[in-house]
Amino acid sequence: MISILVVDDEPDILEMMKDFLSSKGYAVDTAPDGTIAIEKIRNERPKVVLLDIIMPGMWGIDVIKEIKKIDPVITVIIMTAIGDAETESRAMKLGAFDYITKPFNLDSLDTMLSKLVSCHK
Repeated sequence: MISILVVDDEPDILEMMKDFLSSKGYAVDTAPDGTIAIEKIRNERPKVVLLDIIMPGMWGIDVIKEIKKIDPVITVIIMTAIGDAETESRAMKLGAFDYITKPFNLDSLDTMLSKLVSCHK
């Protein structure tokens, strides 16, 4: 079972993503901020991190840097409400796999994750 960590400061997003991804057969954990996410990544090593960029405390770009130091193989998918080309470019250069803009289609996310999972088999 593929493990996914969803990192977002909005509790409703965390709950919705956990419910949806769990229903698709993924092992899902959540974190409300970057600091807690980094701790969970160190301890649990999820295969995929769905990461919000704009959060209080640790910004998503800084979280990507830390994730890649801990384990460069972890796949990071950025989710954000701000479709900023500069931020997208920076995230991709730091090793993000993809960048999706909120609100996004959950079925499209599921398709992306399915393709990702099939590549890692």
